[in-house]
Amino acid sequence: MDDMSPRLRAFLSEPIGEKDVCWVDGISHELAINLVTKGINKAYILLGQFLLMHKNEAEFQRWLICCFGATECEAQQSSHCLKEWCACFL
Repeated sequence: MDDMSPRLRAFLSEPIGEKDVCWVDGISHELAINLVTKGINKAYILLGQFLLMHKNEAEFQRWLICCFGATECEAQQSSHCLKEWCACFL
């Protein structure tokens, strides 16, 4: 956990619960607005989509970029965050 960003470390420190989508590492304020506008307001909803895509990071990243205007960096960070969360809690 030493090489993790503080935001990623905080996200991985506990179960996902009712955290807002902006808690996911890599989700900027602008990207969070785009997600919330389309009904993805909780981190568990975003995690659900990641799981529906069978934890395929490349597919999930393309989805974030194409559907919500995420940058490549945002998409990579958020998919990594969700992958790490799954490794810790599933």
